[in-house]
Amino acid sequence: MASKGQVDRVFLAYILGLLLFGLIMLTSASGPLGFDRFGDSYYYLKHQFFLGAVPGLVMLFVASRVGYGTYKKNAFLLLIISIALLVMVFIPGIGTDFGTFANSWVQFGSFSFQPSELVKLTFFMYLAAWLVERSHGDITDVRSGLIPFLIILGIVAMLMMLQPDLGTLSIIAAVSFIMYFIAGSPIRHLLGIGALCIGAFTIAIKMSPYRAARLMTFLQPELDPQGIGYQINQALLAIGSGGIFGRGYGHSLQKFQYLPEVVGDSIFAVMAEELGFIFTLIFLAAFLGMLLRGLDIAKNAKDRFGRYLVIAIISWFGVQAFVNVGAIVGIMPLTGVPLPFMSYGGTALVVSLIAAGVVLNVSRKS
Repeated sequence: MASKGQVDRVFLAYILGLLLFGLIMLTSASGPLGFDRFGDSYYYLKHQFFLGAVPGLVMLFVASRVGYGTYKKNAFLLLIISIALLVMVFIPGIGTDFGTFANSWVQFGSFSFQPSELVKLTFFMYLAAWLVERSHGDITDVRSGLIPFLIILGIVAMLMMLQPDLGTLSIIAAVSFIMYFIAGSPIRHLLGIGALCIGAFTIAIKMSPYRAARLMTFLQPELDPQGIGYQINQALLAIGSGGIFGRGYGHSLQKFQYLPEVVGDSIFAVMAEELGFIFTLIFLAAFLGMLLRGLDIAKNAKDRFGRYLVIAIISWFGVQAFVNVGAIVGIMPLTGVPLPFMSYGGTALVVSLIAAGVVLNVSRKS
C-alpha cells in the first residue's frame, strides 16, 4: 500500500496500462470501420483519445485529490441529478438511440453522453452512504433494511427497463447485491432478491422478442447463424482463428466488417484473434491484478464508506468485464456491455477513470 498522503501507485499503473493497451487495440480494431464510415482510419481513436482519455485522466487526477467524504455528503444530490438525466433520455429532441434498441443517450447539439454510465457511479456512492448510516440491526431487518434497499434499486431499475438497457441494469443490480451482502445482509434476503430478479428478467425476456431471440441464440448459437446469432458466431471464429500466438497485431480478418460491434463489446474477440491465447491470458491476469489491488485498498480504507465505495467500484469493473468476456466466448448471453478501459465510448471511459480516481483517493487516505 502507499504511505498516507500518496496514491497507490501500483493501482494507478494498472489503470494507465489498461488505458494505453485499450487505445492500442482500438487503433487496430477500428481502422477499417473508421475508414468505411468516415474516410479516416483513426476516427475512433481520435474520439476515444480526445473525448474520453484526455478528459478522463484530468477527472481522475481531480477525483484523486478531492476527499471522498465529499461524495458521502453529496451522494443524494448526485443521485437525483443522475436520475434526472436518465429521465431526459425519454424527452423528444434530447434523448436519442443512435440506431440501437435503447434510448440511452442524451444529446445537446453535437455533444452526447450516456447518463446510465454516470448513474453507475453516483448510485454506488449513494448506496454506500445509505449502508453506512444504518446499523447492522437495520440491515438485517426487513422493514428498515430490505424494503428500502429494494425501493432505491427499483427506482433506477424501472428507468433502465424503460430505455431498455438490461445490460447496465444487470451490472448495477449485481454490484448492489455485493454491497448489500458486504454490509451484513442475511443470506435469506439475498435469495429472495435473487428470486425477484429472475422473475423480473423472465418477464422482460417474454415481453421482448429480441431478448428472447438472444437467449435462444446463447443456448443454440447455430440456430440462426446469419441473423441474431451472427455476432457470437463471428466472435467465436475470431477467437478460434487467433490460436496460441495470434495472427499478429493489425492482422485481424474479422474486423473488416465481418464482426459486428468491433469497436464496442466485440473488441475482446479482435484482441484474441490478433494476439492469441497467451497474450489474452496476460491481459486477463493484468485486469485481475488491478481488481485484487483494489480490494487491498478497500481492506485498508480508514472507514466503512471508503471500503464500501471501493468494493462497489472494483466489483463494477470486475462484473462488467466478466459479462463482456463471458458473452464473447459464449458462456453468457450477449448484452452489449462494453469491456472497461477497452471498448469505444467516451462517456464510459471518462466515468471509469473518475471511479478509478475515487479509488486512488481512498488509498491516499488509508
